[in-house]
Amino acid sequence: MANPFDYEPIEKIKEALLTHGPASAAAKIQDYLDQQDNIPLNIGITGESGSGKSTFVNAFRGIDNRDERAAPTGPVETTSEVTPYPHPNYPNVTLWDLPGIGTPNFSASNYLERVEFEKFDFFIIISADRFKENDVKLAQEIQRMKKKFYFVRSKIDHNLRDEEDSQRDFNAERTLKQIRDNCIQGLEKQDFKSPQVFLVSSRHLHLYDFHLLEETLERELPAHKKNTLLLAMPNISHGIISKKKEALQTEIKYHALKSVLIAVTPVSGVSFATDIAMLVATINEYKVTFEIDSESLQSLARSARVPVDDLRAVMTSPLATNEVNTDAVINTLCADDTALTVAREASTLIPLFGIPAAMIVSFISTYKALYTSLDMLAEDAQRVFAKALGLDTSV
Repeated sequence: MANPFDYEPIEKIKEALLTHGPASAAAKIQDYLDQQDNIPLNIGITGESGSGKSTFVNAFRGIDNRDERAAPTGPVETTSEVTPYPHPNYPNVTLWDLPGIGTPNFSASNYLERVEFEKFDFFIIISADRFKENDVKLAQEIQRMKKKFYFVRSKIDHNLRDEEDSQRDFNAERTLKQIRDNCIQGLEKQDFKSPQVFLVSSRHLHLYDFHLLEETLERELPAHKKNTLLLAMPNISHGIISKKKEALQTEIKYHALKSVLIAVTPVSGVSFATDIAMLVATINEYKVTFEIDSESLQSLARSARVPVDDLRAVMTSPLATNEVNTDAVINTLCADDTALTVAREASTLIPLFGIPAAMIVSFISTYKALYTSLDMLAEDAQRVFAKALGLDTSV
C-alpha cells in the first residue's frame, strides 16, 4: 500500500526535525505548502482578431467582461501587445492575451519570438470560424518546439442560436457535430494530422466541450502543475468541485503535522493560538477555491442572473454563511465522523516521527477541523453551482 505521505517532503521534514528540532521542521512544512501555492502556470491565448480571446481569458479567470480587471473586449482587435492577466485568486496562474497572429506587428514569421514562446506552459488557439493558415502554421511551429497547444472553436452559443433561427428541423447535437467536423476537415486539408477541436462558449463554460478541454489539460500537464490548474479552474461542473476537494485534502496532513510540531513548543498558549489562526486562514482559502466567498458569489449571481441571496440560501454550513472566526472554527472540532481517517493518518505519523502519543491530540483536532470544514464547504459549493444553473440543489 502506498504511503499516504509524499516521500520527499516527509523525509526532508523528518531530517529537519531530527537535526534542528520542531521549529525547523514546522518551517520546512510551511516552505513546502508555500511552494505548492506558488507553482507558476503561464497560458498563452492566441488566435486571429475577433476570435473571442479576451472573453475566454475573462471567463477562465471567473471575471465578467465589465469587471475593471477584465481583458478588454470588442468587435475589433483590442490586443496590441502581449498582456498578462493574473488569476484574481491565484496570481501564480497567468493567462496571457496575445495579439492575433498575422496582425501588423506580429506576423506569422516572427510571432513566437515576439511573444516569448518559451515562458508558456501551453497555448490555446482560438477561432470563431474555420482555423486559418496562420493558425495551422503557429500550431505546427509550437508542435515542432515540443510544446502543447489546443484548438478551441469559440462562440458556439452564437452559432447554435443562428442555426436555430434559420432551420425548421434544428437539432443541436447534429449542428455541434457539423461544426466540429468542419473544423477538423479544414485542419486536415492544411496537412494537420489528427486534430482535436474543443467547442466552447465563454459565456457558458459548463456547456459543450470546456470540461473535455479541462480534462485534457489536466491529463497532459506535468504532475506538479495539475493541482495548480485545477484549483484555479472555474466551477464548471460537479466533477471539478469534487476534484478540487480531493486536491485540498492532500494538504490537510501537512497542516496537521505542523500543528503537532508547534504543540511541542513549550510556550503556554502558542499552539492553540497558532492553530486557530491557521484554521481560519485555511478555511477562508477553501471558500475562495470553491467560489463561495462573498466576491465570488456576487460575480456568479451577475453572470447567472440569479439573486445573490438565492445562492446564499442553499448553503447550510455556518462556515459558508457566516464570517469565519474563532467560534465558528471551534464548532467544527466537535465533529466525530472523521475518526477513522484521522486514526489512519496518525498511525502512520507516529512511527515516522517518534512523536509521543499525547502530541497526536493536536494532529487529530487540526485534521478533523479541516477535513470536516472542507467537506461542508464542498457540499455548499455543489449546491450553489446547481442553484446557479437551476438544477436540483440536494447533495
